[in-house]
Amino acid sequence: MADTTHLYALTLGSNRPLSARRAPARLLDEAATLIGEQARVMAISPTILTPPLGPSLRVFANGAMLIESVLPPLAMLAFLQSIERRLGRRRHRRWGARSIDIDIILWSGGTWRDRALTIPHAACRDRSFVLTPLIAIAPGWRDPVTGLAVRHLHARLQKATPKRATRG
Repeated sequence: MADTTHLYALTLGSNRPLSARRAPARLLDEAATLIGEQARVMAISPTILTPPLGPSLRVFANGAMLIESVLPPLAMLAFLQSIERRLGRRRHRRWGARSIDIDIILWSGGTWRDRALTIPHAACRDRSFVLTPLIAIAPGWRDPVTGLAVRHLHARLQKATPKRATRG
């Protein structure tokens, strides 16, 4: 019996360097390399810089990846959390500065919900720092809850953002 292969859309974020040589964007590269040791990397988005959400004051480096793996969702979560720990992640303050944060946003199995993990990620539709890198690698992937493609979710979010009036 062949193992079932799953496709995952992941987002990566960092706003706390581990050293002068391991700045946030570098930590995203390191995480992608470690993920690639256990999963087939299908696509990686460009890294974008975004303002922090919550109490942190540091700018975030954000990106997204599409990967293929035989790991089911809970095993994938455990694998990604092991990479976070390896790259210095300490879970002590919600929305605080972090060396690396890796989230499962979507997977080819549709929805998943239990105490440890919810797919699609609960807040993915409301976060530009998730949708902007994700649109670069999976614009047509449909959210199984709303039925909307990533590009449509992104457009909705952009439309909802109030624009400052300009004079001229």
